Amino acid sequence: MIGFLIAILSGALMSVQGVFNTQVTKTTGMWVSNGWVQFSALLLCLAAWLLTGRDSIAAIAKVEPKYMLLGGVIGAGITWTVIKSMAQLGPAKAAFFIVMSQLIVAYVIEVLGLFGVEKEPLEWRRVIGMGIALIGVAIFQWK
Repeated sequence: MIGFLIAILSGALMSVQGVFNTQVTKTTGMWVSNGWVQFSALLLCLAAWLLTGRDSIAAIAKVEPKYMLLGGVIGAGITWTVIKSMAQLGPAKAAFFIVMSQLIVAYVIEVLGLFGVEKEPLEWRRVIGMGIALIGVAIFQWK
């Protein structure tokens, strides 16, 4: 149950953050805004690290495969794409497409067992569910 609530909070935070970042970009520009997002996240992470645990920073060098360390680079790309999509589509439409893309890509990762994720069998009911969700997106966009 807690995982479900955290996932809902994550989606809500993503939507609010996307709107905030899009507004900041109107004044500062894309890369200043994106840099601020990443820098302020770093400051929060450092504060949390100081207050909660102090795991070894050197352990980051032990991560294998090394490409798994590209999460921050991907994060900058996420920030850029969320800002651009929200500016062009509006928050609701952008969030729909973002969530659908996340769902489809996450399921492909599970089915193919990519990036060290345990491989899961393809379930047609899930594919049908995603199809129904895509129909919902089309209905939401229909004017």
